[in-house]
Amino acid sequence: MEDGVRVLVASALGRILGPVLTEALPHATVVVAVDPAAVHHAVVGRVRFDAVVADLIWLDPAYEYDFDGLDVLKLLRETNRSAPMIMALHGHGIERDHLEEAITQPEVVGVVQKAAGFGPPVEAIQIAAAGRTLPKGNFPIGQRLVCPSLDSYFNHGRRGHTAARLAGAIAAGQATDYQSLATATYMPLNTVNKLVSYLGPLIAARREHTVELPMNSQVVYRWCGEHSRYIISWSRRHGSKSGWTAPAPS
Repeated sequence: MEDGVRVLVASALGRILGPVLTEALPHATVVVAVDPAAVHHAVVGRVRFDAVVADLIWLDPAYEYDFDGLDVLKLLRETNRSAPMIMALHGHGIERDHLEEAITQPEVVGVVQKAAGFGPPVEAIQIAAAGRTLPKGNFPIGQRLVCPSLDSYFNHGRRGHTAARLAGAIAAGQATDYQSLATATYMPLNTVNKLVSYLGPLIAARREHTVELPMNSQVVYRWCGEHSRYIISWSRRHGSKSGWTAPAPS
């Protein structure tokens, strides 16, 4: 690996992986960022990184609902500092929604399981920083998707954006009924009253509802709670938790 290669470790446990990478890549500059402020400081106004490894889910109680690997990707894009990214997974089911979005992004060149130890992230960084393609057998990114993903549904036209606004307010705990949902989303009641028609098809298509039971608002509220980490993340990265600006509902 050539001198001057720069690697960013964006992880709540970065102080553990950082020294391992420094030892494995003695001619590289390894920058460790363990919280959102540190990531921002490492990226904004700095020299571009040749490779980035980031936690997909930031399992730190202070940040787990406020920051994740997709935020790192967004920051790199917005500052024109995009680089090959390796997403580090804990292997928890709560990562599924985030992973479904991450593996469709062109900058994400592979994923590694933290439980596999230090070998996979070190190898992935070495390959990515050298500008080579990660072997898909060792670093799969084409994992089976649950279709449609939340990201693809929310990004699909006005109806998807409206569904995202409704889901975001519920996931953030800002709504308990149609009136409070209308207040939180700045949407008219006649639109909010169609909550089930906006989110029901997504829930049904993902087979996350027992077909024997009726699809109703209680089902939608429960589903938003179960997917709250990702829905809040998506809403944050596309606006804000409440009052998110989006095209008018269809």
